Amino acid sequence: MKVAYVFRNNMASTFQLATMILPQLEDGSHGATVLGMFFFDDNLYTLRAGDSVGERLAKVAAEQDILLMICDQCALRRNLAEGEFEQCGKGQVTAKGTVAGVVAGCFPQLYEALGQNPPDQVITL
Repeated sequence: MKVAYVFRNNMASTFQLATMILPQLEDGSHGATVLGMFFFDDNLYTLRAGDSVGERLAKVAAEQDILLMICDQCALRRNLAEGEFEQCGKGQVTAKGTVAGVVAGCFPQLYEALGQNPPDQVITL
């Protein structure tokens, strides 16, 4: 089964991701192929450069070809992206100050990135 995760709720990246999903991805026991992860609101902070969970996730994402995307508007509000609010949703905002491999975007960019190999399920945490 192929899945994509949306980290939307408070502490989803510091609880479900950091203590459940990431360790399972690291040891090969997750049971599903993860195609992408989309981060909203304060869940973005996990992907700041130097964050221990974010650095571990970046390594796993590179090894397993997992998309790491941060909401462009959320990132601009948290100084984790460069661009203007008018550029949001157009693929013109770029991530900054994040772990390697993170891209900024909105739903159009997420759909495009996963479109050639769509997930069977999208799980919102």
